[in-house]
Amino acid sequence: MAGMSAAATTTAKYRLARIGAVARWALAVAACLWLAWCTAVGPLYWDDSSIADFGWVNALFGLLAFAVYLFIVVALVRLSRRQPVLGWATNRTTGERVPRHLVPQSLRDVWRVSIGKYRASRFGMRAARIRTFLARWIVRCTDRRWKIALVLFIGWLWVPTTLFAAFGADLRSQAREFSWAWNQWTGMKQPYIGFFSFVPMDIYPTAHYLWPDNPTYLTDQHNIVLTICYGAVLAASRHLTDANDMGIVVLAATQWLFAIGCVTATTHRFVNLPWLRRNDCADFAHPERAGCFAPKRFGRPECGMRAILPPQAAHAPARAAILLFFLACPLAVFSTISLTKSPLFAFAFLWAFGIWYELDATRKRSRQLPPRTLAALVTANAVMLASAKYAWYILLFELVLALLADRRRWKIYIIGLLVPTVLIHGGISLAISSGLIISGDPIESRGVQLQQIARIAQRAPETIPDSARQKLAPVFNLDQMADAYTPQDADPVKSSGIQSKKVSYRWRSVTPQDMKRFNEAWAEIVKANPVVALDALMAKCYGYFDIADMPYISMEYYVNNDQMRFGTTWIKYINCDWRAWVANAASGWSRTPVLGWVTHGNFYVIATLLIGAAEVILRRWRTLSWHLPLLLLMGVMITAPANNFERHMLPVAFCFAFLCLTFWRQAKSERSVLSTRNGN
Repeated sequence: MAGMSAAATTTAKYRLARIGAVARWALAVAACLWLAWCTAVGPLYWDDSSIADFGWVNALFGLLAFAVYLFIVVALVRLSRRQPVLGWATNRTTGERVPRHLVPQSLRDVWRVSIGKYRASRFGMRAARIRTFLARWIVRCTDRRWKIALVLFIGWLWVPTTLFAAFGADLRSQAREFSWAWNQWTGMKQPYIGFFSFVPMDIYPTAHYLWPDNPTYLTDQHNIVLTICYGAVLAASRHLTDANDMGIVVLAATQWLFAIGCVTATTHRFVNLPWLRRNDCADFAHPERAGCFAPKRFGRPECGMRAILPPQAAHAPARAAILLFFLACPLAVFSTISLTKSPLFAFAFLWAFGIWYELDATRKRSRQLPPRTLAALVTANAVMLASAKYAWYILLFELVLALLADRRRWKIYIIGLLVPTVLIHGGISLAISSGLIISGDPIESRGVQLQQIARIAQRAPETIPDSARQKLAPVFNLDQMADAYTPQDADPVKSSGIQSKKVSYRWRSVTPQDMKRFNEAWAEIVKANPVVALDALMAKCYGYFDIADMPYISMEYYVNNDQMRFGTTWIKYINCDWRAWVANAASGWSRTPVLGWVTHGNFYVIATLLIGAAEVILRRWRTLSWHLPLLLLMGVMITAPANNFERHMLPVAFCFAFLCLTFWRQAKSERSVLSTRNGN
């Protein structure tokens, strides 16, 4: 009976393991299907067509994309397990692992033989010496934090000194809000609520029912902390120089320095592993290397010793690839001086991402975190909260994941995540409830619903039920919604922008009771025409996951736009041709087939999703616990007002190289553990 019980237990465990494996692969396949679907429908929405026109060409695109994405996931999994991408490294009959030298010859073996012959040639040996020389200097130039900062400082120095700054309409709106508030504080009488009055809160319209009884001109539309900081600096600039330009340059330079600090700190953590102690750096297989020290000059022992990197540190190719991305990719280069909330959030998120890696790597070593690192975590999260309103959702999500994955260090997560969230988000909520500032309009988070209603009103107005029209009438003008509808951007439907706009959103007269009936009207409209509603959803978000889709608004837009050309006093006269050439060169690179993909944010979104699918299959749950916020950011992209808006993808793009490095290290560690268990 005991034997039968043990056999039954083994069988049950085997079945559970099989079910778990099937579930993991099903999740990975679902991710590939979603990416393939977005690729397949992309050509339809390029032509402003409908899903009803889905044909065999679209199906072919989808099948090809699915095969490619699934192949990439399978390749990542097999390479991580040290198996050939094509063929088998195990005996399929017995399930036993076959030594790699006994595996039948494959393309990989032929490739290795060819490489061996090349290396033995004179040209190959010369190339190897050059490669070794370059690798040594790349490592030497990036083995300290200050060296990485110096490389970034020199490599990015041309950006603030020749382009000066980059911004869009949001910065001018924030400056306008602060100016009106300053005028109020100094006693100047200004219009507040009235049909013919037009105040800053009406530009990105905030429903008047959200306004307090006491006049206030500050809103949380672009996050109140940034609005006050930007507005105060620009007000001081106008007071000192009669123009905003000097304040804009100061703000851009400050963000540029912040970007250098964030990228430096994260790169240093990932490539140099500074938390490893000296006894962890000792290579006992080579005692002649003397632990983690080496002579500064072998011929001059009196010069002393220098610390060397631990064996686990990143090699030269990884270091070069990371720095090349940040120094050359327009996504990173232009973000350093772009005065919008998303780049600032992205650099702060990158800073926190590096600290999460240190927390994960030191989980078994110590329960404590150095005070300097804990302060950095608090600061990074505070900047995230100050720059993006949705940051508090991400921080609470991270807190739950952290407590589930590493309960021993709960105090660190409470201090680093919960405390800044309560102080900053709670303080803003308190200021809103007390009437000091005006809340952002909840309509901002309903971009998908607005696009669905507007598209149906434009393409099939006869399908809208009369009951839905009556419920929606106090909130929106359907005719104006249909006229303002653009497939890729929900802002026109929300009446966002300058005064001369189509007033589809009745923000002046709408009431909370009217808003309660909005969801009912939306549900009726979508139920009456689900095909057009699906078109509206996909047209607003497919570009984030379609590798062939061009950005709707790219980062070079902020370098050379009407705000820069006509909205500045003296910046527009300095290096204007150079600014236009830089923006056009980046745009030309972006439009180059295949080679331009590396400059697109959706390339990194897709690649991150595929790596995440591979991590699920490989059951790297603890690593996923600090990678999952990247998936949450993809949900933010779907609900964002515009499709394929590159500034929303910056956090994912910035973290991608470090994600790849983590995946490779995890695979190497797992292979080492497996080899030890097998006695190899």
